[in-house]
Amino acid sequence: MTFDPGIELDEDALALLGETAMVGGAYEATDRNNKSLALWNPTMRSADGDVLPDKRRLDARARDLLRNDAYARAGTALRSSSIVGSRYALTAKPMGRLLGPTFDETWEEEFQEEVEARFSLWGEGPDNWVDAARLNTFTEMVRLAVGVHAACGEVLSTAEWMRSAARPYQTAIQMIDVDRLSNPSNRVTQDNRLRGGIERDRFGAPFAYYIRLRHPADWQYPDKFQWKRVPIRKPWGRLQVIHIFEQYRPDQSRGVAEMTTALKQMRMTGKFQDIVLQNAIVQATYAAAIESELPSAEAFATIGGVEDISEKYANTAAAYLSKVSEYSSGAKNLQLDGVKIPHLFPGTKLNLMPLGKGGPLGQDFEKSLLRYVAASLGVSYEQLTQDYSNTNYSSAKAAMAETWKRMNVLKQQVADRFASIVYRLWLEEAINKRQIESLPAVARREGWFYEAQRLDAISNANWIGASKGQVEELKETQAAVLRLKHNLTTHEQEAARLGLDWRLLLKQRKREIDTQREYDILPETDTNMENAASGDVRDDQTEGEPSDASDGDTDA
Repeated sequence: MTFDPGIELDEDALALLGETAMVGGAYEATDRNNKSLALWNPTMRSADGDVLPDKRRLDARARDLLRNDAYARAGTALRSSSIVGSRYALTAKPMGRLLGPTFDETWEEEFQEEVEARFSLWGEGPDNWVDAARLNTFTEMVRLAVGVHAACGEVLSTAEWMRSAARPYQTAIQMIDVDRLSNPSNRVTQDNRLRGGIERDRFGAPFAYYIRLRHPADWQYPDKFQWKRVPIRKPWGRLQVIHIFEQYRPDQSRGVAEMTTALKQMRMTGKFQDIVLQNAIVQATYAAAIESELPSAEAFATIGGVEDISEKYANTAAAYLSKVSEYSSGAKNLQLDGVKIPHLFPGTKLNLMPLGKGGPLGQDFEKSLLRYVAASLGVSYEQLTQDYSNTNYSSAKAAMAETWKRMNVLKQQVADRFASIVYRLWLEEAINKRQIESLPAVARREGWFYEAQRLDAISNANWIGASKGQVEELKETQAAVLRLKHNLTTHEQEAARLGLDWRLLLKQRKREIDTQREYDILPETDTNMENAASGDVRDDQTEGEPSDASDGDTDA
């Protein structure tokens, strides 16, 4: 224990400190005399002191499990599927009220339809213009961002300006391996403003990133020892570096994946399955074994306990096997109802081996390990293992609800944030190129949307990802109808739960109804079906009319 020499303590304070040092503090968790806690002395370090020294090894081990462990791979794929789905759709939400009286609800609707169509054409088109590497569509890039975040705890990419006349827009996103973000030649500044490849100001805000030109393991490329300093923004504010991670402590510069807390359990699960499988293979290799009771001298000879091991062992084995063969060839086997009962050579015993068993796979031990894995990935045990054998309807619903809450958080932190930044970068260029026809004349003034956070207001958006899924469609549809009936939700929210855009849904329904009317094939209205969907148990029978169940017969 250390004391500040500039502080004077009276006798009572010194006595109290001495007593505390001997018997421990007021909290049992700090007791140094408890046997279970005596050796628990974790080091107190800063956030970067905890993360940065182990960051490379943590990421390498997490990726190794994703390559070779089926459960880890399935868990990260489940995260991507539960957050992004098959298509990540833009729902533009411009804040017209903050832009001026010209930007009314009519303008908002026109702007939404136009920018959603233009962004979808650019982002989801077959030419992959959104990707600087021309490999992924916008949805695939969002899925990649979610997957990288699951393995490394962070996402890194840069906004590039591609000077090609063939491109409809010069904006493109370059995905970057987080291993390339590091201090140049492990350099550290005197004021400690450069940490983990990120240069910060005195308040901790990043303003430049140092990115290797090659991955550190690409030994065949000499430029792997070169770094590029990329300012986070252009002078006028355009974002150049997208770095997304969740801070667990203040002053934390780099992210850590949630799955790192269960890396040991994941590794143990794989080893456990390998050992049990090997045990099952060994047991299945031998159908039977013959045990023999040899005299001591012969048994000692068979294990090499003689001077001339090879010769004596060969002679002993040959003589023994010769006698067994001679006896077996002439032995008379008893029969019971046609079944042979062999009489073996004296001193031998036949043991039939049981079929190879896999051991306690799927039992409590493995289940406990898999629950660690599921918890670290933010999914339920049932969804990770696809094992619903011991799960009832209520438990399945509760597990899905908990997973859905966690997936919504990750959707906002990673997928929505990444997608909104990409959308904002594209919209900025589209507005500067005068390609958004729904914008009024006042918004076409140069530099107009850079003032008073207008670009923030005009680029506000929501995103439609994966469907929540339904365990029992009828009950959940009834719940949705009741929520709409009592104004507890909107068509937009209910359609988003199914992974659909409500405007496109209603437009398509109108086309279908118009076509049905054109061909005079409108479906008949089924009152019972409508009542069932709305939760109303009444049917369309006339009041006082007997039900079908009794056929009108009231006699005993």
